[in-house]
Amino acid sequence: MDTIEREVSCECEVIHEEAVADVRARLAGAEDYTQLAALLKLFGDPTRTKLLHALELRELCVCDLAALLGVTKSAVSHQLKMLRLANLVRCRREGQVVYYSLADDHVGAILETGFEHIRE
Repeated sequence: MDTIEREVSCECEVIHEEAVADVRARLAGAEDYTQLAALLKLFGDPTRTKLLHALELRELCVCDLAALLGVTKSAVSHQLKMLRLANLVRCRREGQVVYYSLADDHVGAILETGFEHIRE
């Protein structure tokens, strides 16, 4: 085992019962972790993440988003449908144009926290 592995590997055989019990009592239910993993998976695609960030900056229609991202309207619509089903974006119709925006401030907070983390 090299030095780095020794630094990050616990070599003790003691289980800290109180610490384990404390954390176990505060963990969420299994379904919450499943839902959280599904949410984070949506942020795992660079195109979707860029789309979300664009919608954080301004309300846009599918045509605007397609031009901005350099992809087809069909591709944007597909991504927006996924994001809408996950309650990450919402839409409103104005005549024949449908405008999209983030569903709530939590989505923007997730993006901003992610940017802060990667820029540390």
